[in-house]
Amino acid sequence: VDVVFGPQTLHRLPELIKAKQAADKPQIDIAFPEIEKFDHLPPPRVEGATAFLSIMEGCSKYCSFCVVPYTRGEEFSRPFEDILTEAIQLAEQGVKEITLLGQNVNAYRVPYQGIEADLPLLIETIAEIPQIERIRYTTSHPNEMSERLIACHATMPKLANQLHLPVQAGSDRILMAMKRNYTALQYKGLIRKLKAANPQLTITSDIIVGFPGETEKDFQATLKLMRDVGFDYSFSFLYSPRPGTPASYLPDEIPQADKAAWLKQLQTENEANGDAISRAMLGTVQRVLIDGPSWKDPNLLAGKTDNGRVVDIAADARFIHQMVQVKITDVYNPKRLVGEIVN
Repeated sequence: VDVVFGPQTLHRLPELIKAKQAADKPQIDIAFPEIEKFDHLPPPRVEGATAFLSIMEGCSKYCSFCVVPYTRGEEFSRPFEDILTEAIQLAEQGVKEITLLGQNVNAYRVPYQGIEADLPLLIETIAEIPQIERIRYTTSHPNEMSERLIACHATMPKLANQLHLPVQAGSDRILMAMKRNYTALQYKGLIRKLKAANPQLTITSDIIVGFPGETEKDFQATLKLMRDVGFDYSFSFLYSPRPGTPASYLPDEIPQADKAAWLKQLQTENEANGDAISRAMLGTVQRVLIDGPSWKDPNLLAGKTDNGRVVDIAADARFIHQMVQVKITDVYNPKRLVGEIVN
């Protein structure tokens, strides 16, 4: 091995390579400089109308299964002004949709003009940029869903009608073992508040199946929560240990066949729910940002709705990278629709 570096010192790689060549010995830099990495980000260059904007890094939650706090460090928020500057630069390059990124994005907090700026204030401020027509944020932690952030889903028209809010499990016993620090009932209470703020909001999630010690009863609790919430879709997967995490030391005695059967059942039911949501969109008018030609048929254009559905549309190239109102006329599958421009 010639060079070892961490995610926070990626920008130092050219210097490390030069040092290795000059000294002819391995170079190691695993420091965690907080602001330096962001200072060395290249100027935003985009192709298309959508862009990702990193607003924070790291996580301080220390879930028992997760390696992020050990590899990315504690939560650190970028300066408010730096984010706004980058958002304006993106807008000037034609971006119409921005996704705010962070391992725990709704924990964003930073001093700004004598107050503590948070994610709701950031969303409100970016929404004032005229060219920005849609805002998303991911990934969120349930314990950081403040009342102000929930209210944004009622008061901010530019905020997408979709939220990724990982629950991980529906069993309180497993949630405790995961160190998630909330119960299934508390999570469902959050969903009720969010849906009250915006009845059109769809919820997506992450779900781990087969966590060490999970029983059939625990899995059924997760299945019940999924049905109660009505997830649009979930990134569900079998548990796999991350070396060095507390969960990696727990005995895992669940037969692999049981885990696989649980996962199949969960994914089958979740896909059916996603399909029902798609079919309920038939005849409705949706806000769609046109990306470009459809891969399904290059004679069509394709774009995405607020809730992440791809919509194929018969329209000419002048609509590419435009936000348009589209009436949904057909459903290919749970994630792909057909529509026609109505404006």
